[in-house]
Amino acid sequence: MNRQYLFDHYPNVVVTSECFKLHDEIISQIDEGEILVRNHYLSLDPYMRGRMSKAKNYAAGQELNTVMQGGTVGEVVESKHADFKVGDTVICTGGWQLYYRTAPTMDSNHVRKIDVSRIPMSVYLGAAGMPGITAWYGLNKIIKPQSGETLVVSAASGAVGSVVGQLAKQKGCRVIGIAGGPEKCEYVVETLGFDDCIDYKAYPDAETLSHELRQLAPNGVDAYYENVGGYIMDAVLDNLNAFARVAICGLIAGYDGRAIPISNPRAILVARASITGFIISDHMDIWPQALAELAEAVANGVLIFRESVSVGLESAPDAFIGLLQGHNFGKQLVKLI
Repeated sequence: MNRQYLFDHYPNVVVTSECFKLHDEIISQIDEGEILVRNHYLSLDPYMRGRMSKAKNYAAGQELNTVMQGGTVGEVVESKHADFKVGDTVICTGGWQLYYRTAPTMDSNHVRKIDVSRIPMSVYLGAAGMPGITAWYGLNKIIKPQSGETLVVSAASGAVGSVVGQLAKQKGCRVIGIAGGPEKCEYVVETLGFDDCIDYKAYPDAETLSHELRQLAPNGVDAYYENVGGYIMDAVLDNLNAFARVAICGLIAGYDGRAIPISNPRAILVARASITGFIISDHMDIWPQALAELAEAVANGVLIFRESVSVGLESAPDAFIGLLQGHNFGKQLVKLI
């Protein structure tokens, strides 16, 4: 028997638990070429909110009465596929459910075998998974940081931002994080090794946040890794140096349906800044290299990570809502077994 969460109805601005519906189904016998995966961990990510809408997006929206999408790691418990055997640990797009039945192909990127001999399987959903690879790509392929530059990253204690900052420090950058609350800021500086961190909750608008950033970066900002948007983005744009590079991988400030206009686009022109939005699923060719480097860094203790873990599939809706409200600390996961 499989238990799963279906997408039941579109949110009215704010996501509530009523958007999801528990459903049980009998798992039928798998066919030739298929595998059955018992999911151990489910990844909860902000992008899921963007797909819970009829609005145009970079990927197809979540359809009603279908299993909620999401990355998972788990164990192959049945196999009729030559490349997978029972007991293999895999990362896949298993969704909000206990079991995932699929027919992987040789060129498929949605099921990969992973090595859990040196790092926990859950890390392949965080620092050594999609969030980490997102950080790796935006930093190395878009920002291309140089030693001595000043880089700012929003949502600095999160699954993406925490990796961005650590990788940038390893490249010799001065790194300033932006996070919500004293505890997160202390973690970003004391544990992750950022040079400074601004608690945005202490600065209620772009003007006051921009002023604080100017005190920490009197020579300006050379690069910005954006996860949030809103007035935080306005504040950083106001401090950009000439020819600064900005990588945008998320805009969580607008995931509840609010508009998040840029209040001073002139700052982009003045700085002659390059701003690039990207979606990591468009760049599957770099996944093997990035995944290997990140997993090695975690195994060697060079890359530090933190997880927020809720227990049981039934906890997924509340954990997801909490993620959208910034309640998580590090990568948000659901333990399914």
